[in-house]
Amino acid sequence: MTSANGTRTPVRIGVFGLLGSGNLGNDGSLEALLGHLSAEHPEAVVDALCGGPEFVSARFGIPATRMHWNRGEYRTASRAGALATKSLGKLLDVARTAAWVRRHDVVIVPGMGVLEATLPLRPWGFPYALFLLCATGRLFGTPVALVSVGAAVIGNPATRALVRWSARLARYRSYRDAPSREAMRAMGVNTARDGVYPDLAFALPTLPASAPADPRGPVCVGVMDYHGSDDDRARADEIHRRYLDGTIRFVRTLVEDGRPVRLLYGDGVDAPVVAAILDAVPSPLLTAADVTSLADLMKETAAAATVVAIRYHNLISALKVGTPTLALSYAAKTEALMADLGLAAYCHPARAVDADRLLEQFRELERHSAQLRQTLAERNVVAARRVQDQFTDLTAALFPVAQEAR
Repeated sequence: MTSANGTRTPVRIGVFGLLGSGNLGNDGSLEALLGHLSAEHPEAVVDALCGGPEFVSARFGIPATRMHWNRGEYRTASRAGALATKSLGKLLDVARTAAWVRRHDVVIVPGMGVLEATLPLRPWGFPYALFLLCATGRLFGTPVALVSVGAAVIGNPATRALVRWSARLARYRSYRDAPSREAMRAMGVNTARDGVYPDLAFALPTLPASAPADPRGPVCVGVMDYHGSDDDRARADEIHRRYLDGTIRFVRTLVEDGRPVRLLYGDGVDAPVVAAILDAVPSPLLTAADVTSLADLMKETAAAATVVAIRYHNLISALKVGTPTLALSYAAKTEALMADLGLAAYCHPARAVDADRLLEQFRELERHSAQLRQTLAERNVVAARRVQDQFTDLTAALFPVAQEAR
């Protein structure tokens, strides 16, 4: 990029999202994007506006700024002082976001389910922050790109409006599955020019396959502090109890059958679920792993004979290393991911876990283990190639615009 006096100046790229705040999948998407930028745009100057700036700077080596002025943004406020602080934070975040956006030539939101509310979500938290980003990007002529993001039809009117306008104001949009694009179309966004590509995590390095010699080897069970979707708040406790009871029964049966079981967690909030399962199934065959990255997840799932998981990034990690996987599904994104990787038959509803039916599906999965490993190996090659197509499309769409802006 050339300045007015003829000197070469680097493009300034901002990355935005709930990064570094405990969600391993979000951080995996950032890692994939930074790997691409390092290889294809090494001259670019990159920084982040995110949820956990200290973590992002320490792990990824880029400058980072806190997304919200109010450090207690995602804690429930009931007292007058806390409510006043939150209100002040909303006003200050307008100026802070605008100033940050204005410093950049391009802003990228890498992956993540930023256009969905499949888990409980308050409209004036992240949806408001995303709207500020896209609105100030349009105001200052800084293109904002929503890259391979997840979306779902949203019931809450305020959240729905903020998400819809965020998508409309973004310069570039692509989705990680076809249901996400259809959801945005259903919410009134023109998606005719929007692409569909796999999750960015499929661009990350893959561990070599390590199928256990014993098909009755270790089983990894990924867990989640699951209480239903944003529209299920009235039934949250009931949904959680049914999910937890069904998971405990499933794990207990495996352990009684002599199978080593490894519980996987790492998103902070899931620790109580792990503790409840360990307490209910006391056995040396049952252990737990507190993982800190997608690389850790891939190591754990690569060493397993079979994986049963609920969190989206747990599923991606298992599928990416080629381990036969059964999904506890809580959203359309799970069914889409499993179908794309050839395992559409192996989904079970997370909101209505039936331990007996789950065991039937698990045994069916293991009977077809060798065939499914071959299918996953083939589908992973296609997914990795498609993510590279996504990066090529992103470069073609955004970097000429950034040059014109400069």
